[in-house]
This record gives sequence, structure tokens and C-alpha cells, in this order.
Amino acid sequence: MSYMQETFIFVLMKIYANTILLKRITVLVSFVIVTLILWNTYTFFQKFKYEERVRMEILAEAQKELSNANLDSNITLPDKIITTNNSIPLILVDDKGAIIYANNLDSIKSLDPNYLKKQLAIMKIQNKPIEISYDGENKQFIYYKNSDLLNKLTYYPLALILILVLFLAVIYFFYSSNKAAETNKLWTGMAKETAHQIGTPLSSLLGWIAILKMEKVDETYIDEIEKDVHRLNTIANRFSKIGSKPALKRENIVVITKQAFDYLESRSSKQISFSFSSSDKEIYAKLNIELFGWVIENLIKNAIDAMLGKGELILAIENTPKKVKITVSDSGKGIPKKLFKQIFKPGFTTKKRGWGLGLSLSKRIVSDYHNGKIFVKKSELEKGSAFEILLDKF
Repeated sequence: MSYMQETFIFVLMKIYANTILLKRITVLVSFVIVTLILWNTYTFFQKFKYEERVRMEILAEAQKELSNANLDSNITLPDKIITTNNSIPLILVDDKGAIIYANNLDSIKSLDPNYLKKQLAIMKIQNKPIEISYDGENKQFIYYKNSDLLNKLTYYPLALILILVLFLAVIYFFYSSNKAAETNKLWTGMAKETAHQIGTPLSSLLGWIAILKMEKVDETYIDEIEKDVHRLNTIANRFSKIGSKPALKRENIVVITKQAFDYLESRSSKQISFSFSSSDKEIYAKLNIELFGWVIENLIKNAIDAMLGKGELILAIENTPKKVKITVSDSGKGIPKKLFKQIFKPGFTTKKRGWGLGLSLSKRIVSDYHNGKIFVKKSELEKGSAFEILLDKF
């Protein structure tokens, strides 16, 4: 790897790392803000609950003063305190537990003693009773429920927690999609830089080929060198097109596929039986020759690897009314069904040595650039696999 490539990759990785740090800080700050809101809500809830308790204690004192009043007593204030309580449901009971009266409950349902008993049971759970003592002998108790406003505040923290969970979920998905996008940018940048770096030795090789021809070197050697130079040029063109929308032209898919097939057949183990078939000699589709050839080569190479250099490889092209089907089958080790979708994800590989980019790039080329589909048609462990490509005819 050249110094320029190393520098370029270092800069990309630095930007990527800084972006991740910024996202983490954003998530942390957001989490702290929502936590403070929850804590503030809880504090407000407890304060409001305490104020309701104070109101009930004042009402108990008013009830006591009203009960001890005589004809000359001024009962205006106690009466006002009792009558203005129209938000907190309460039940007054004697020392034997008998209900004396109820307030701020459903007036119709309150006619049913069972309803009052149920409400009293709820009040005993929610709040401690307030005792009213008359001359230290007769006692009454006020039981009360939380007001409607306080009940709504009870669910408010739960709503905030739900919002927090949803917020974190959105952040997570945003982060994941952004991470994938940035990874794609990184690979795109590396691909374009690689294509750029390959261009320099390619130009030099072309010059050396011209010199060899002038020196009247054996044409067989020169032809082989030219083939490899052409191959390198094709690879450079493929890498340069990653990340940008390639131009598509009407091409005979049978010819393009056969070229890629023949190239790898001539350079593969003789222990592999290669078979090519097509329902028609001419089937046209909108293609980018370099990128589509790359897909076919990736599928064939994967098939060869799966067979460990020995087996049967079949490539078949089928012409249907609207689609063209390209199927690459092998007699290799097969793929577990649970991995059918995972194998197309960037970085996923079952090989000891591999980047896990071949199938992910193939999927991107077929799906994003050619508006087609690529998928595992079928696979059985130790029996082989079949990949299929579907493209619109043109």
C-alpha cells in the first residue's frame, strides 16, 4: 500500500472516529436531559402529593372544629374549607369503621354500600388515614384518594420513560444507518483511491508492452501480458464506478456472462466441471459491462471456494416473458438457511481469509445499479447451493 493510500485511509478513519464520538456525546446529553426531566417530574409529584396531604389535614381540623361548634361559634371558615374541597375524593368513618359520609365520589354509585367499601379499600392502600379526635375519646378517620390531577401525574413519568425508550430506539436506528452509510463511504473512498493508484502502473505497463513489441519479443508473451493489463484496467474501472451511478447500455447478457464464465474457467482447477447453457443466444438487458461481469465472477469464485476446487459448476440463463434469470449452481458445502440473508451483508464471511465484500457488492450492483434481484435460490448442506439473479429485459 502506497503512502498516499495510507494517508487517505487514515484521514477517512479519523473523520469516522470523530463522527462516532460526536454521536455518543449527543446520545449521552439527550439521556441526561430526559433523566433530569423524569427526576423533576417525580419531585413535583411528591410535592403535589404532600400538598394534598396538608389540605386533608386542614380539612380534618375544620371537620373537628365544625363538630365541636355551638350556637355561638363562627363556623364560616371551617364550612368553607370543607365545601371548597371538590377535587380530592374522601370517606369519613367512625372508630368502628362505619362509613359516615363520602365526598367527591360518583353520586349515583355512592348509593351502593359495596361501591363505597371498594373505594375505601383503595383509599387505605393509597394514603394513610387522618385521625380526628374529639376530647380524646370519640375518634373519626378521613380516608382519601389521590386527585385526578395527581393520578395523571402518576402516569406522566411512565409516558416519559416510553418517550425515552422510543427516543433511544430512533437514535439507535439512526446511528446504525449512519454507521452503515459511513462504512459505505469509507469503502467507496478506498475503492476510488485504489482505482486511481492502479492507473499509474497501468500506464507504465502499456509503455513497456510497446517497447517489447519494438524489441520483437515473442508475440505469445506479449499477448498474455496484454490480457493481464486489460484485466487490471477492467478492475480499475470497476473500482472507480463504486459509489456513483454507472451508465447502463443495452447489452446481450448472454455474451457478457459467457465472457466472465470463460475467463474463470480457463484459470480454474481442471477438477471442476464447468457447464454453461442459455435458452437463447441473444437476451438483451440494460447493463454496465464491467460491474455486471464482476457480479458473475464473484458468484463463480464463491462457488469454486465452496467446492474446495473440486466439483460441478453450472451457469444457466433462462429467457422469460419479462425477466432474464441467471442461475449459478455448485456442488459445494452449502449454506445454512438462517444465513441466506446475512451473507449479503458487508463484512460477513465464512472464510478464514476474506473481507466479506464480494456478495454485498454483488447485491449492491444488481439491486441499486441494475434494479434487479439477487438471492439464494436453494441450498443444502454438503450438497451445494444455487444463486439466482433476476433482471428486467430490454
